Amino acid sequence: HSLTIEKDLSSRKMIETNLGIKTIVLLSLLMLIKAEIRHYQGLIEANSSYIHFSDGYLKAPGYIDLSNLNFASLSPLASLLTKEIKGNKTYVDSTVDIAFFHLPSSCASSKAGCDWPSLGVGASDDKGNLRWCCSENSQELGFCDEKSLGRLIVNAESFKGQHRFIDIPSSDEFFSNLKYGKLEEPVNSGKYALVIANCNDAGRDVIASGDYTWKSVHGYLPGNLFGEMYFFAFLTVSYLILAGWYGIKMKMHEDSYIPIQRWIMGTILMGLLETFFRSGDYWVWNEDGSRFWFALYTGILIGVLKHGLSRCLILMMSLGWGVVRDQLDGLKQIIILGVLYIGTATARDVMTILAVTEFEALSDQGEDDILEVVTILKFGVAAIDVIFYLWILDALNGTMQYLENMNQARKLSRYLRLRCILLFSILFALMWAVFVSVNSLLDEGIVEEQNTWVADASMELNYLVLLASVAYLWRPDPNAKNYAYVMELPALGEGDDDDDGGHELEMTENVPSALDDDEEGENGD
Repeated sequence: HSLTIEKDLSSRKMIETNLGIKTIVLLSLLMLIKAEIRHYQGLIEANSSYIHFSDGYLKAPGYIDLSNLNFASLSPLASLLTKEIKGNKTYVDSTVDIAFFHLPSSCASSKAGCDWPSLGVGASDDKGNLRWCCSENSQELGFCDEKSLGRLIVNAESFKGQHRFIDIPSSDEFFSNLKYGKLEEPVNSGKYALVIANCNDAGRDVIASGDYTWKSVHGYLPGNLFGEMYFFAFLTVSYLILAGWYGIKMKMHEDSYIPIQRWIMGTILMGLLETFFRSGDYWVWNEDGSRFWFALYTGILIGVLKHGLSRCLILMMSLGWGVVRDQLDGLKQIIILGVLYIGTATARDVMTILAVTEFEALSDQGEDDILEVVTILKFGVAAIDVIFYLWILDALNGTMQYLENMNQARKLSRYLRLRCILLFSILFALMWAVFVSVNSLLDEGIVEEQNTWVADASMELNYLVLLASVAYLWRPDPNAKNYAYVMELPALGEGDDDDDGGHELEMTENVPSALDDDEEGENGD
């Protein structure tokens, strides 16, 4: 992903400058990653202390096209102000270097990242000195020779990428772009870095503006997201089948369905809409190179509503609504908790997108602030989830205890199945959370970068299985109302009490509520 970050390299262990100069790397190109047709407009200052770079994922054969990225001189007024700030110095002819190279998967997915000097960009030594540009100080350290002064340090022996440059005159206005701006990669898929450096301190600042394109063999969608697009398409088809089956069953038994089945149907439809918009966003992104923002944010909002509604639904089921209880005294608390979850999760997802894709005018501190907010929101969502899970399990135990005391074997059997499904779902989520945590803590992750989307996909699949299982347990049928509103009673036959064959089940419409049972317990006290 492309970020707009100014990062002080003096904080890194490799960097200890003898002159006390802080080397700065700008992980920049503003207004990027909104699409793989990326737009940039910003100043490329003549400074040997930092470089600019952007990264992305290509699936070979692919290319990056810089032909529409233009480099121009500052306006006369801006040039005059810049000259005064820099001490009215005389400019010299200079060069803007552009390097495009592959980041090996062995280091690209690691926590430390790739050592660029070993890939031929920049230079370092065993004393911790690191330089990107060839300056007088770099020459003193032996990193480059006099011929390379004012240029990006590129080791011809170890650099395996592509190198381009644009000459910047010392005077007069100029406007230029790369003559051969299409940099193709026919073989290696993976993460790539694009570096732009204006390394000559005596050169002129330039303005870079325009669009540049990252395109893989399948289209504009980043190569590491291509599998996720197909996954959302699969989920869309799955939800469509589930919604069709449940809708037909409700139509066939429209005279006997119960309110909770409408909630289940609503949750299924939300899942269908969410995955439809998410897959649509990816499809448009892949075809046109720009994101379909309406589909993106609509999918996120519907997805959050789906998860919030489903948590409330499972909790209401666990409390016995429509089976044991005619009404829920705690409905207000359930709604408040659901709204709190929806609000917190929506803020988390939107802020996550802003932190990754919309750094148009944010410095390093700005990004850190957003990421800190995202972390807090994630903990908030996790805390609300814990409350939901504990409440659900406690409610299930209470409802099943009531059904057992009332000898409601058929209803108890269904709740036992529901508890089993929930426990397996929670166990899967916990195991996957441990796996993801271990993967993130390792220096080299277990999951390759192009497959990192599988983490979120697994949880979506877990949710779909849970929802389909609940829909099956509470599927519409001719006896749905009898099941919900009729009490199961044992009837004695002619045999002895111990003779099971002399028993049969009778039904009564006089259904005691679990609330009545609670009230009797309180009166008894």
